[in-house]
Amino acid sequence: MSLVDRIHQAGQVIDQALSTGLKACATTSFQTDGMVLIHLLRRRLPDLPILFVDTGYHFPEVYAYRDRMVNEFGLNIVNLSARQTVAEQESQFGVLYDHDPDLCCHMRKVKPLHDGLAEFGLWFSGLRPEQSPSRASLKVFDDFALQGGHVVRKVSPLVSWSTREIWEYLKAFEIPILPLYDLGYTSIGCQPCTKLPLSPDNPRSGRWAGAKLECGIHVPSGGVLLQIQAVS
Repeated sequence: MSLVDRIHQAGQVIDQALSTGLKACATTSFQTDGMVLIHLLRRRLPDLPILFVDTGYHFPEVYAYRDRMVNEFGLNIVNLSARQTVAEQESQFGVLYDHDPDLCCHMRKVKPLHDGLAEFGLWFSGLRPEQSPSRASLKVFDDFALQGGHVVRKVSPLVSWSTREIWEYLKAFEIPILPLYDLGYTSIGCQPCTKLPLSPDNPRSGRWAGAKLECGIHVPSGGVLLQIQAVS
């Protein structure tokens, strides 16, 4: 399928989702897939809320790139943060990403995002199956239950896109990319938990030293929910 056809296909998914009239938002970590998604969405909804989970542990390059693209694209950015600052969390729990990365992810990523999503009915995401084996069964439309019980319709318009097509789109529309890609990173999360990929066949293999592939935002890990409730 040509890139033009892929763009048309994604546009149809977006328009179908928006036709529901549900209050919509999108999430991004300002990686390549997210930038393609945002570029497609802002043509239709220039003021669409763009949720960014600010963990306090991002690379300096990510913050600089976020600010640049917010300015250049005129994005309606919504920065979501954890209840505790990094300093407060580390004072109470120590360096969680070293000894309990699941709990750290839930406190700094999952809980803030779920709180932020609670006011929306439609959630656009840049997820694709090629990103990770854990996303192999990804659906274009999925009803996603948040921790508080609210259900949001999750939409992934780029499900059928290849990594090559993502990069073709970025080049075709002259969209700047996060400079960390030039250093060899293929999946970029918090700085302490992101390394260069361990496997060329798995873009997310550099996350959490290969110990896990998901933070819990997209694939909930039930056992940790009990821990987060205990410390909230």
